Amino acid sequence: MPRVTWTLRHGRPCIEVVLHLAADGSLVRRTLLADTGAGSRKDRFQLLLDEDDCLLCGGNPVGPVKLGGAFVGAFPTYMLPIQIPALGFRRNLRAVGLPTTLKGFDGIACFRFLNHFTYGNFGDPAQFGLET
Repeated sequence: MPRVTWTLRHGRPCIEVVLHLAADGSLVRRTLLADTGAGSRKDRFQLLLDEDDCLLCGGNPVGPVKLGGAFVGAFPTYMLPIQIPALGFRRNLRAVGLPTTLKGFDGIACFRFLNHFTYGNFGDPAQFGLET
């Protein structure tokens, strides 16, 4: 089973995803807080990203959602191609576009996204990882 790990950022678990810029097809990496407390398994979205990233990556608008945790209100959502190359993961996922994200992170990987994988520190408290 493929596994990829990342060093904790600001003492918090994180993952790295790859997005495609629509303008020129170049790849950009974004570091997301891995937050099992963000959203539920049944939520319609899987990621919370900066809305500018959603637009720069040619996100297809699919309607707003209401959030009520760290970010409160109605926010647009977009279908975006998301990759984690080391895991061979490539899917179109629904991301909420936020006007601002958490300091030190480019967004949040919610529980519904993390639940695609086995996740944890795999015995090293200084890292967080995903495994298929």
